[in-house]
Amino acid sequence: MIKDFGAGVSLLLRGFKLVFSSPKRVLIGALPAVITTVLMITGWTLLFLHIDSIAGWLTGFADSWNDTTQRVIEVAVGISVIAVVLGLSVLLFTAITIMIGGPFYEYIAEEVEDELGGVPEAEQVGWWRGFLVGLRSTILLVGMSILFAVPLFLCGFIPVVGQTVVPVLAVCVNGYLLGIELTGIPFTRRGRTFKQRRQILATRRAMVLGFAVPAYLLCLIPLAAMVVIPAAMAGGTVLSNRLLTGDRAA
Repeated sequence: MIKDFGAGVSLLLRGFKLVFSSPKRVLIGALPAVITTVLMITGWTLLFLHIDSIAGWLTGFADSWNDTTQRVIEVAVGISVIAVVLGLSVLLFTAITIMIGGPFYEYIAEEVEDELGGVPEAEQVGWWRGFLVGLRSTILLVGMSILFAVPLFLCGFIPVVGQTVVPVLAVCVNGYLLGIELTGIPFTRRGRTFKQRRQILATRRAMVLGFAVPAYLLCLIPLAAMVVIPAAMAGGTVLSNRLLTGDRAA
């Protein structure tokens, strides 16, 4: 497991090397991420401007309580909303970036695959198909993330465990879901479905976590995702190639 996790980390580092070895790949990979960054910053700004109203709406049940208790509940809910949105933001950022920049990332994936020996009879994803595949994956992955987020949120109130174990589990869950997202294009080029992708990635969970968790944590750094996502897409292509072909040298 530890060996697989380390191999996953090396795949992310290899992704950085593959992208930054070519200025063209850097430019192509960063352009969709820049557009998404503008959209996400706008969304975050609106969230912060209206967080009091959102928290007040969610805590309507406490309107008859005393002012101090009501305010404490509102602050706690507001912080929780921001934490949940932050967790989902990386997944949403990646999904929107892939949907916007499908042809750009398909170009990077194709170049990386060619360096690894190519994909016989590879399917061309194209912008429209890539958008639809990305949209479906986003809905499914965000739904899965919310399903995990609810029990993790409740466990967050457990003393000690909620402040230590729960955040680590949350990062691992969201990181793994990000890994599923980052391997979408190479799997789609081989005609593999979302279900098949999840099943194949599940056979090497430690490797997927080693690749995706550092990528997820790096994406939490403001503006870092603009360079992390292209590199992670390249690393995800190498990961997909290794799992689909069984080539451990990939």
